[in-house]
Amino acid sequence: MKKPFIWDNYSDQPAQLKDKAYKKQMRKKEFSSLVKTVLTALFILPLSLIMMPFVKRKEICSSTFFCMGVDYQRESKVSLELLDELEVERVLVRLKLWEMHTINGLKDFILACGNKKVTLKILQDREHIEDLDLLKKDLRTIFKTLNKHIEIFEIGSTINRAKWGFFSVDEYNRFFKTAYDLKETEFPHIKLIGSGVIDFEYHFTAHTLFNSFAYHYDGLASLLYVDRRGAPENRQLGFNLSDKIAWLSTMVWISPKTEHVIHITETNWPITSTAPYAPTSEHECIDEEHYADFMLRYYLLAFASQQVDSVSWHQLIAPGYGLIDNRKGIKKRSAFNTYKFMIKNLKNAKFLRMDIKRDYYILQCLINNRLLQIHWSPKPTTLKNEDFFEVFSRDGKSITNEILDIGSSPLYIYIKDAV
Repeated sequence: MKKPFIWDNYSDQPAQLKDKAYKKQMRKKEFSSLVKTVLTALFILPLSLIMMPFVKRKEICSSTFFCMGVDYQRESKVSLELLDELEVERVLVRLKLWEMHTINGLKDFILACGNKKVTLKILQDREHIEDLDLLKKDLRTIFKTLNKHIEIFEIGSTINRAKWGFFSVDEYNRFFKTAYDLKETEFPHIKLIGSGVIDFEYHFTAHTLFNSFAYHYDGLASLLYVDRRGAPENRQLGFNLSDKIAWLSTMVWISPKTEHVIHITETNWPITSTAPYAPTSEHECIDEEHYADFMLRYYLLAFASQQVDSVSWHQLIAPGYGLIDNRKGIKKRSAFNTYKFMIKNLKNAKFLRMDIKRDYYILQCLINNRLLQIHWSPKPTTLKNEDFFEVFSRDGKSITNEILDIGSSPLYIYIKDAV
């Protein structure tokens, strides 16, 4: 990665572009693409809103729904041990195109993951965006080296943020098409997903799905963060997380450019008092207990949608936003146990229904012929603990109190003899 682009090793993302003249020049150069983005959105976004009630739910495989993002260069041996402890069956790793020399180390890590399904997110830099011959050469090396070990390749990321290198969707379209053409001619069996739009900025997503039909996605990759709104149930422009997923799924469903597959390949909340490791300002940061609550509720809402094929938490080890803080040794945050207990209960779950009434949420699913309800409410309330309940806390502690406190931390309630 070359200047004016600089990688920030604290937050694992590019630093803000400080060269305002350069940004202005590049956006002016891509003005026609920006106009196309606006015009596409004016038609597609209202249409997809109208079509939302007609989208049919799929049946999501719960065992591979839960995905964990891993920095394979950070505490590699410990990461492998922690992944086994979590019993996660899908992982996501990232390869930076400006670090092609690390590909053999990445391959060793992937092989060490054993039978886990692996998604590889290929991160771009400006050099590969501008030089498509260089991009093709390096993608050929990646595909040739790793294609037997990777289930899904995600091409590019965070395409609607200039600091990541793209200044328009048209630039991304050319970038992805290079990968797609290589797939068609030399690696027809691999799966490629895009478009890597971050946040609730669906005007960019619409452009990626309804322009440049010279290539096809094997599924949509979305970095659907909701952290700036606080809890996942909170609304942005009238839409909460469930609404955002439904809208995104509708666009994918009506687009001829992609399979009806959605992978949320990055989401998290930043943790308070972790600067400079937190990827946002302190204003957006939350404490570790809310971090665990929000993470679990995000997964539950996404699973209840039955429209998202996987959600990748970003990430396992990261002081500012991970399940593990490695600044002074390996410290498991409470969210680690939350994630572990979530997978233990839900990796073989069959979704039944989601009930929501007056901000009280109940997700119901079937686990090995046992009925499980998961209760939570952003507005604290209580529930009588019935004799036929077997209740566990967010992190797996048995609860026998006569009155259950229902609040921010979801409770797992198995209903005895319900099936």
